[in-house]
Amino acid sequence: MSFKPRILIAEDESGIADTLQYVLRSDGFTPVWCATAEAAIAEFAKEAPALAILDVGLPDLNGFELFKRLRALNQSQGGAEVPMLFLTARSDEIDRVVGLELGADDYVAKPFSPRELVARVRTILRRSARAAPGAPVATGHGGPPQNAPAAPPAPAQPPATPFALDTERMQIRYYGRLLELSRYEYGLLRLLVQRPGRVFTRDELLQLVWDDASDSFDRTVDAHVKTLRAKLKAIAPEVEPIRTLRGTGYALNEELPPPA
Repeated sequence: MSFKPRILIAEDESGIADTLQYVLRSDGFTPVWCATAEAAIAEFAKEAPALAILDVGLPDLNGFELFKRLRALNQSQGGAEVPMLFLTARSDEIDRVVGLELGADDYVAKPFSPRELVARVRTILRRSARAAPGAPVATGHGGPPQNAPAAPPAPAQPPATPFALDTERMQIRYYGRLLELSRYEYGLLRLLVQRPGRVFTRDELLQLVWDDASDSFDRTVDAHVKTLRAKLKAIAPEVEPIRTLRGTGYALNEELPPPA
């Protein structure tokens, strides 16, 4: 019997849930639908899924709060981190940014293409498989993952930089203060800090941080850079550490004020 990854769906609109279940089942997944956050928590506790799709506007609990509870439950279970994707009906970008800031793997705004959503699910599962060597690749009919491009070797970090990079702990300090970063924010900032002045295109950042550029999207990079800038500005409001090269990509400013 072939392995069919279990996908938890927390969605109160039955029409959307039916569509999601149909396309996921057709693509080799086993969808599990919960109409409330309470039911989703109970289902998650019973058996952790390969991935969770969470609607932001659930009737009994905000989707962001549900994300936090499922993440805490996941950690208490001691298993591999379950990737999560948000569904949002709201047009305001803040919902999407908040979801990414919490550590969600992606978001999809309603109305959406069911096939696009399944493609994102496959992409997220491939990333998760790479992050956990030796784990089964839970990608439905998406096929085996391609080898991710190797990141360029990092040169020595200049002594006067305001950034202190601790790769063993996966932490970054900025002007002496520890940054609270999601895993993708950490990956982006680490890459920029290791190559100050080097311009990374969006495609390069998708390849080097998200591992798979074929099914990823430029706006995902832009949203993460936006949240990174907000966190850096909260520490040093007058400094602009990340430069945008319009139509190209991003680079770390080489002329940052040194730490005191």
